[in-house]
Amino acid sequence: MVIVTYFTRFRALALFRLTGIPAGLHKWLKYVPLAILTTLIVPTLLLSKGYLDISLNNHYLIAGIAAAFVAYKSHNILATLGIGMSLIFLLNFL
Repeated sequence: MVIVTYFTRFRALALFRLTGIPAGLHKWLKYVPLAILTTLIVPTLLLSKGYLDISLNNHYLIAGIAAAFVAYKSHNILATLGIGMSLIFLLNFL
């Protein structure tokens, strides 16, 4: 199985090394990290208690919205993490 996996990846790398990545594929691959992060984050925010919870009692959703706003405005990962984690701490433990 390892050999099959290795050769399929090696063939793709060898092909793209010679011809370059097609523009359509490059444009499509640009959105893969966003799609993966979305599939990891959204269920955590909306299904924190095991069921759909869109209310003010969902602390993860409130902190996530605040962190998304800070990320959008500041483009600073440390500020985003700081706000998100601080809000989770304050909402859960106080």
